[in-house]
Amino acid sequence: MKKLFALLLALLLLVGCSNGGGSNNEGGEQPSGNEAVTNQIIYGSTTELNGDLGNAWWGNNASDATVRELIDDYSVITTDQGGELVENQSVTTGVTSVENEDGTKTFTVGIKDGLKYNNGEPITAADYVAYALVAYSPALKEAGGKVTANSVKGALEYQNGEVNYISGIRLLDDHTYSITINKDDPTDPDTHFLPYYFDATYASLSPLYLPMYASAALTVKDDGEGVYLDGGSLVASELDASRTIYEGRVSAGPYQLESLDLGSLTATLTINPNYAGNFEGQKPSVEKILIVKAVQETMMDQLETGAIDFLSALTDGSEVQRALDMEDTGNFKTVHYERNGYGAIFFQCDFGPTQFPEVRHAVAYLLDRNEFANTFCQGFGSVVDGPYGLAMWMYKDSKDTLASTLNSYTYSVESAVEELKAGGWTLNADGTDYVDGSGLVRYKEVTPEEAGDYAYNVTLADGRVLMPLHIEWSSSEGNSVSELLAVMLANGDQTKEAGMEINQNIMSFADLLNYYYRDSSVDPKYGVKTYGMYNLATNFTALYDQSYSYTVDPELLAMGYNTFFSVDNPLLDQLSMDMVYGVEAGDDKAYLDTWVAFIQEWNRYLPAVPLYSNVYYDAMNAKINNLECNSLFDFQKAVVYATVD
Repeated sequence: MKKLFALLLALLLLVGCSNGGGSNNEGGEQPSGNEAVTNQIIYGSTTELNGDLGNAWWGNNASDATVRELIDDYSVITTDQGGELVENQSVTTGVTSVENEDGTKTFTVGIKDGLKYNNGEPITAADYVAYALVAYSPALKEAGGKVTANSVKGALEYQNGEVNYISGIRLLDDHTYSITINKDDPTDPDTHFLPYYFDATYASLSPLYLPMYASAALTVKDDGEGVYLDGGSLVASELDASRTIYEGRVSAGPYQLESLDLGSLTATLTINPNYAGNFEGQKPSVEKILIVKAVQETMMDQLETGAIDFLSALTDGSEVQRALDMEDTGNFKTVHYERNGYGAIFFQCDFGPTQFPEVRHAVAYLLDRNEFANTFCQGFGSVVDGPYGLAMWMYKDSKDTLASTLNSYTYSVESAVEELKAGGWTLNADGTDYVDGSGLVRYKEVTPEEAGDYAYNVTLADGRVLMPLHIEWSSSEGNSVSELLAVMLANGDQTKEAGMEINQNIMSFADLLNYYYRDSSVDPKYGVKTYGMYNLATNFTALYDQSYSYTVDPELLAMGYNTFFSVDNPLLDQLSMDMVYGVEAGDDKAYLDTWVAFIQEWNRYLPAVPLYSNVYYDAMNAKINNLECNSLFDFQKAVVYATVD
């Protein structure tokens, strides 16, 4: 059900921008137009606005997600400052659940009276149900939305167009809805949705303003069989168009969108006067938030001169040190906290050299990760050996086990060469035997399936196909991590000595993500397998649920769920599912045991080379008070408590 809300990975440039970013603030009145506003925060984001404000069904880059999370709120279940699941007291009158005789589980949710959108129109239970009817619709799937429907009773039949209603969701009255969860996946009885470690999230929907998604005058109805849309049909093109509505955008978060200028890469947000408060009833007081592009090379100067008021989650050690020096002047503040995520070299494991685990292992051995982390973080981070962050309780509780069982891939050209030879990378381009230390690029004889359409393959006169150890690397422009990787890995003597070639391709972050997601809906070229290696980072949500992120199901792969394309590892898929499905809420031991097994298999398979997890530093102008973010409670949640002198 969690897949109703977002893809699990929010990929970011590995330059330290936080996951999404965003802002919320505390009680106050909106500025009246052209007057100078001093009660504002200028938020500097290291990723550019693309202007895609669509629900996370499609995924957003960091800056767009910041805007979206600032203007959208009111989910029934949310997380608090410590990452614990809580009911949203500003939204709900209560959530109850009952286990049914057939093994399903029904959650009943009461929605408070008096809730309003920013335009003043009322929010009722029908608006929450509308979210599910749009999310699970065939039209959304046609529009490229990535939502799995299997967990909700009747939702799959609805998504497939077999019926026009969802039997497992009921609109009980103007302020009450219920949602029934399947015990087992209707398409795979070996996959279970209950029990579920985070099962409180099954109850949670968010309000959706239907007129922004459809030209037809749609209303939500329930005649006894389940909820449905009356008055017309959803259209894929209209759902897609909802992502780029700026003027008059209807929303229900602490802020509302005043303007979004893609020319200047700036979004301006003002307080939503109808916002009832967050899960604790907290309302914003900072009148305006501007989200602007922060250029990494100059953003500390921008902060010092007042062009930016707030920089989130600094990771570069030199930037952190600069922020600490600025704090000593008394004009700036910092807040630091451990990261709930990591930075890595991410591979795509279904084509080219990176489809082979020996190559991925060799890349890890050819990079001195300790030196990399020390150089980049300058003492404010450390190496990790899997997809976890220093802030995670699972990591803290299993440090000793991980230290004794994970491969640390200690820097070693010899180990890299051993891996490559064991993997069959033992030939020259003409098919003769490779001589270690020759400095030439290694080749491997591959099957037609392994060869695929990789552009650099060589076909010999006898028909054998050889693949060169040539990796195409996509990196974003102006990225200091890319620059460091180019020196320490791609252009390093040790890489050439091992017989590997890594070709860096510098592009915009938007292009990088399109290639990474293979998003042919933007342009057919992005759907072509092109780059096997990316340097990215991810910050995990408070709920570490990696189910579907390693799926081998072709349909889910087509929907964009497994960006590693680790299609040859069903065990990793199974462990990622078992970690949360089949574990009762509150059974921390069972969850932790499976989490450790998942990390161990991930470390062996190595779909990415972990580089570091670090201590984040937020840097801000001293005029900002009470803005205390952490890895589980980021800017867009914490800013509702902030004030500005």
